[in-house]
Amino acid sequence: MTQAAQKLLGLQQKYKEQLLKALKHLDYSYKKSLSLSMLESEMDEETLETWEGFSSRFARVVDLLITKYLKVSILLHDPAFDGSFRDLLDYAEKIKLIESADFYMKMREIRNIHAHDYREDKLILFLSDLKAYAPELLKIKL
Repeated sequence: MTQAAQKLLGLQQKYKEQLLKALKHLDYSYKKSLSLSMLESEMDEETLETWEGFSSRFARVVDLLITKYLKVSILLHDPAFDGSFRDLLDYAEKIKLIESADFYMKMREIRNIHAHDYREDKLILFLSDLKAYAPELLKIKL
């Protein structure tokens, strides 16, 4: 095994450990969110803080999985891989690291809303998406 491959294996293990820890945190926040209102008019500071924590944990899992774990796993399979974000997901699906590239494109879209633009007029839709997709993320098996 080459030194580069050993380094990638070490990174893959590191990202796996981080991802498993992040999934535990996401699971906790998801369960906590099940009893929360999604109506802004019914949110106090504690409720809003809980939603924000859940949203951040969701985004962290998506980032760790896609931009770190999947990328290094693909490089282990094909050291010459150098594609776009969509190429990365398509390749991960092709080699059976994930079931659906489209699903992870949607996860990235939700993550981007969290990071860049969740507007108050779209808050219920955003929170509904988080609650709908989190169980699928929590099924990740590494």
